[in-house]
Amino acid sequence: MLKKLSDFLIGETGQIKKVEGEGKVRRRLFDMGVTPGANVTLVKKAPLGDPIEVTIRGYELTLRKDEAILVTLEVKEGK
Repeated sequence: MLKKLSDFLIGETGQIKKVEGEGKVRRRLFDMGVTPGANVTLVKKAPLGDPIEVTIRGYELTLRKDEAILVTLEVKEGK
């Protein structure tokens, strides 16, 4: 099942399938390691959903909701 990173629930894990966006925003996400094939786990979410904290490539990364909505993942079932 495909799902946007901004819609993940705490503890949910998935593999990045697509990174949308253009220009500087897309380049910034790639520079932070948000690339297709990477596994991501949602660790924390602020009360209003912005920002979120994820674990990706062995480190903690904080993303704004407008960045997280650009990342499409395949949810790993049973995690």
